[in-house]
Amino acid sequence: MPSSSNQPAVLFTAFEPSGDDHAAAVITVLRKICPDLTIYGWGGKKMEAAGAQVIEFTGDDAVMGVPGLKKIKEHKRINASIEQWLVDHKIIVHIPVDSPAANFPVCKLTKAAGSKVVHMVAPQLWAWAPWRIRKLRRLTDHVMCVLPFEEEWFKARRVDATFIGHQLFDEPLDTALLDDQIKDWARGKQNIALMPGSRPGEMRKNFPLLLGAYIKLANEHPEMRGLVAATRKEIEPELRKIAREAILDWPESLEMTHSNTDAVIRWCDLAIVVSGTVTLQIAKQKRPMVIVYKLPKLLWTLIAQWLIQTKFITLPNLIAGREITPELVPHFGGSEPIADRVVELLEDQDAFAKQVQELEDIGKVFESENASHNAAKIIARYVGVDVVDLD
Repeated sequence: MPSSSNQPAVLFTAFEPSGDDHAAAVITVLRKICPDLTIYGWGGKKMEAAGAQVIEFTGDDAVMGVPGLKKIKEHKRINASIEQWLVDHKIIVHIPVDSPAANFPVCKLTKAAGSKVVHMVAPQLWAWAPWRIRKLRRLTDHVMCVLPFEEEWFKARRVDATFIGHQLFDEPLDTALLDDQIKDWARGKQNIALMPGSRPGEMRKNFPLLLGAYIKLANEHPEMRGLVAATRKEIEPELRKIAREAILDWPESLEMTHSNTDAVIRWCDLAIVVSGTVTLQIAKQKRPMVIVYKLPKLLWTLIAQWLIQTKFITLPNLIAGREITPELVPHFGGSEPIADRVVELLEDQDAFAKQVQELEDIGKVFESENASHNAAKIIARYVGVDVVDLD
């Protein structure tokens, strides 16, 4: 049904599982502070469970980088659907969540329809394509930043912005629950977590590298145990298929689990991880890590290296402003350099302890903020509801 003129409505658009997570947490708070607010969404099951009326489910096959023709056609269809939907639904605030390539066309539609646009998770223009700031300026009223250096960067370019914190740090971990979950998990002298990401493309590129590194490590350290953290159950057979296609034998000491990343981090001594938000999840538990991301060398040489504006690419190093975790990004080689960086950390107690301390310092950057509460208050302000305190 169309929103009535006296019933305020907002729209969340999220096109990745991580966006579904971010939006759901904020929607939960909004439902408490603005009980009469109608919340619509293009997003996932978590947004629906939090109280949004999801018009269409999105994000199960999210891609990173340049999308294929099929994905481009799908987003064009979604944009047309949203444009038609906006004819009968007046939205006060549109909250695009991450995924700027997918969300910018939607912002153009909602702006044209008279909506305020409040970005949640700032587009990473500081890392690549800073010239797109003019486009962002046209298509936003406010940017909610999850990294501490972003607010100053956007404000210096005349974009209203606020550092809200990061939702990964909003709630303390239930360590007793995690310890109970992992109490029967096999352990070795060294326990290594493999975190291959969630996007199909990045798993295909990177998991053979992670698995190859673990095979080399396990051959040299027979008392080592490994655990692959699949983000969803349906990913497990895909990862085993990737291993078979790469002609890599699955070691007996390596197991796999799904949908319990925090437990895997709690269990491990060190993680080999594909670059992404999960690196902050690992940092929260102060577990040392080696970060990897494979790119085609030709793509990097001809295009990517000219677009990237930052000295570092991975989140812990960006926040620290220096390399505190080994960063093999972009990585063009095989598994051996990855295994070598792991061995360096395992054999150098001072380097291991130093990284633990550096990761603890990163956590302190976020501990004074509650991202979900801060985001909900900003959205409520644009709706016309002034919320002073949520404690």
